[in-house]
Amino acid sequence: MLKLKELFSLQHLFRWSLLLVFLLIPILGGNETREAYFGSLADGYIQVSVFVALTLFIFYGLETWLKIDTESLLRKHKKYQVPISALLGALPGCGGAIVVMTQYTMGRLGFGSVVAVLTSTMGDAAFLLLAQDPKAALVVFSTSITVGIIFGYLTEFIHGYDFLRQTNKKLDNLAGTFYQYEWVKNPWVWLLIPGLIVGLLTSFQADYISDNFFAQFGIENFNLWLGVTGAALSFILWFINPTAGTIKSNFFQCRTRGEVWDKVTADTAFVTVWVLVGYLAFELGVLWTGFDFGSLFSSIAPLLPLIGVMIGFLPGCGPQVIVTTMYLQGLIPFSAQLGNAISNDGDALFPAIAVAPKVSIIATIYTAIPALIIAYGYMFFFEM
Repeated sequence: MLKLKELFSLQHLFRWSLLLVFLLIPILGGNETREAYFGSLADGYIQVSVFVALTLFIFYGLETWLKIDTESLLRKHKKYQVPISALLGALPGCGGAIVVMTQYTMGRLGFGSVVAVLTSTMGDAAFLLLAQDPKAALVVFSTSITVGIIFGYLTEFIHGYDFLRQTNKKLDNLAGTFYQYEWVKNPWVWLLIPGLIVGLLTSFQADYISDNFFAQFGIENFNLWLGVTGAALSFILWFINPTAGTIKSNFFQCRTRGEVWDKVTADTAFVTVWVLVGYLAFELGVLWTGFDFGSLFSSIAPLLPLIGVMIGFLPGCGPQVIVTTMYLQGLIPFSAQLGNAISNDGDALFPAIAVAPKVSIIATIYTAIPALIIAYGYMFFFEM
């Protein structure tokens, strides 16, 4: 169980602050604010969370049952390490990227593999894009992999295989396990079934079917309260689970179906919270200020790819999830999403900085070069 001292640690300061904000908005806000607030929570869960959970279950399930040994794969095929690293980085989540960073510090991979994996990885934001816009995800993944391979080989040719290597540190202290919270995890899992049904109906603009069906039994606004309940459970899961959205989450290797669900719930909860932050910031920002954020982004359109690339420098997946959410809402162009996907390193940057700060900073800067070229190239040829 989560200890009292853990609840009040610095690690959870942000969680407590966000909890306070989430509680105060509906309490202090007026009717319009509460309507926008609950609507955003419902939309975040029904339109995003349920599909992210489904994608994660398929991905983690296949990863667990196929038992792919990435470390052996990398050791056996040295001349193909750069493309293999790029492919591992493109896998949704940060697990593949962290494996590559670990193998680099152990002397089993070269600098080109580091650049390749940090270029191709998109972190947890990949799940969100894959669930909501598979066609865009395919373009992002294929572009990131290609660019990662090219720049990986190029930088290794320039700097050599062992550039800035450090092998005297380990990542063992980052490994961890999941805490069990059956009392909230089980209701969350069972809610996915009606959530997916309503999510699919919403995708086909037929969500009125479920609302009308339950209205016959005196249950009004079923979709709204289903979404709000799912969002609330996701927030609770994220708040009480110290592994949700952390490096430990990526090191956790599932062995059973139960552990697959543990990881699915923790990681989906993390993505959900950041999606809700993005939804609420936009909806309430428009409501409270009357400002048209769409017009603002249109007026600074030439800078959006650069902003996307710069946000990609921020460690962690949270800011990257917000960028992807903004793209899916039509607030920023695909060029900005593409630039962010190439430049961001997700959670993989944390262990990289911990064990090899110099090489991680240089490799991250290198990822900005192709990110800017690709982002502005796409804008010039397809968006202008």
